[in-house]
Parts: sequence; structure tokens; C-alpha cells
Amino acid sequence: MPKTALITGITGQDGSYLAELLLEKGYRVHGLIRRSSTFNTSRIDHLYQDPHDVNARLFLHYGDLTDASRLVTLLERVRPDEVYNLAAQSHVRVSFDEPEFTAMTTGVGTVRLLEAIRMIGLDCRFYQASSSEMFGASPPPQNEDTQFYPRSPYGVAKVFSYWITKNYREAYGLFAVNGILFNHESPRRGQTFVTRKIAMAVAAIAAGKQNSIYLGNLDAIRDWGYAPEYVNAMWRMLQQNSPTDYVVATNTSYSVRQFAQFCFERVGLDWERFVKFDERYLRPTEVDALIGDFSRAKSLLGWEPTVLTPQLAALMVDAELAALGVRL
Repeated sequence: MPKTALITGITGQDGSYLAELLLEKGYRVHGLIRRSSTFNTSRIDHLYQDPHDVNARLFLHYGDLTDASRLVTLLERVRPDEVYNLAAQSHVRVSFDEPEFTAMTTGVGTVRLLEAIRMIGLDCRFYQASSSEMFGASPPPQNEDTQFYPRSPYGVAKVFSYWITKNYREAYGLFAVNGILFNHESPRRGQTFVTRKIAMAVAAIAAGKQNSIYLGNLDAIRDWGYAPEYVNAMWRMLQQNSPTDYVVATNTSYSVRQFAQFCFERVGLDWERFVKFDERYLRPTEVDALIGDFSRAKSLLGWEPTVLTPQLAALMVDAELAALGVRL
């Protein structure tokens, strides 16, 4: 019998790539989506299958991490072998504007899901999408033993989710793991995230449709990887004999300024002519540098990245140029 997986956040960047990966591996995939007056499934529309088709293996269900009873009934109905909790209010800057909502979804939503699994006695493996933002002000490089020092409501909520996942593993014997993923990007990244924002602006500027781009902290240093490779690491974590937590990263570091430079170089332009500063994009508390040590993932999972930041910037710009029908 094929395995069954449930993905919360299936309409997001990671959820869409993970759904693709699991379908390729023969899984039956169920996804949790929030009810909206407009469709928000663009990242997975190419995977859609008519549920009336006897061969359909992708199924979508309305639900929300703030609705505990819905999680219980859905898990009881689907009875997945693997649960991937990717749903969250995931924008760090927005978490300062909506701290309570961030806590209720990114933080408490995780314990609702874990408690639903425990209550119905579901025998499954659980993946929690943890974040490098949990490390915050701790000096790099960061690994699984680095002390957490979050610098945003988002980071704080993720720390709660990390510890509640670990607690349920130890208290109830659940196969529950934390994947501490550092920044990972792709052409499917949300348009308000800095990497996608830059890539889109560069393509629009090259096409003569835009004159400039406004950014915040250009000195922030991040470890950027490629999202499709990172979801492969998620899947590998749940195939192990015993559960543990893993950092997934590239162990390389680039500033926002350098990422912008790579993107503009792709279209033969000088970034300094087009990038402008806007303090509205600064965070009340900044995270200066996140650089991940993925030694454990390499040793135990056999995983390591192949796409690094310069190549990532190029492929994201190329995707935006193609979307605009621009050839250079």
C-alpha cells in the first residue's frame, strides 16, 4: 500500500515542492488549505487531480491550525503515515505587526496538531518546520546545539514549536522531528520576501517596467539555499530509524547587498543605480548573521546542498524574466 502524507501549508513554497516530491514517490497526499473567497492554490494547480478520478492521489481539505476540532476529525479521517507541519504566519517583519496572530498559528498551532495526533492515538511520523530565526542573535555558525536567542515574534513562536515537538517526542514516544531550516528560496517564494522581491524588481527594471527598488537592511547576512533541495531533507528525516533534530543549510554566507548584486549582474546592470533605502523595511530588532552548519544532516541523512546563493539568484531572475517574456 502507498504511504499517506498530510501537509499543512501545502499551498506555500515548501508545501508545493514537498507535494511534488511525495507524489513522485507514490504517496497519497492530503493538504490543509484555508478557506478564502479567492483561490490561493496557484503553486499546486499543476498537481491538481479530480478527486472523482479513481487514480487521484492529491486531496485538499479546508482547515486551519487555529481550529483544534477540525484537526482531530481530519487526522482521524485521513490517518496519515507522515504529517508535515509547514503552516505558519511565516513573514518575520509582519510578525512584529501581528504578534498575537503569529503566536496562535506559528506557535500554538503546532501543539494543537501534536495533541490531535496524541488524542486519537495516531501512529505516524511528524515533521515540524523549525527556523534559523530561532537562533537570532546567537553568533554563527549555528548548529543543533547552538543556544536560541530569537529576535522577532516569529522566532519566539518557532522556539515554542521546537520545544513542544521535542516534549511530545520525549513524553509520549512520538516520532517527531524538528527540521531547523535556514533561508531557502525559489521562484515560488512569496513576493514580499526579500529574495523574490529583488528578483522580480530586477526583471521588471530590465524590461523597462520599473525604475528602482526599495530595501531595508542591506548588511544582513544569510545562508540561502534552494527550496526543492530542502524539502528532500524534510522527507529524509522521517525515513530514519529514530527521530532527532537537524539543521538544513549551506554553510555559506552572503549579505542582502550581495544577493542584489548577483541579481542585477544577471541582467548586466549596476545594482547601485537602482537600489534605494526605506527604513520601513527595518525590523525593530535585527538578526545580523545566520549561517548554518549542516554536518549532522550530511552525516545521518546523506544530504547536502548543490545550489548556492549565486546560482540561486540567477535562476530566480531567469524565472522572473521568463514570466515577463523578456529575453536578454
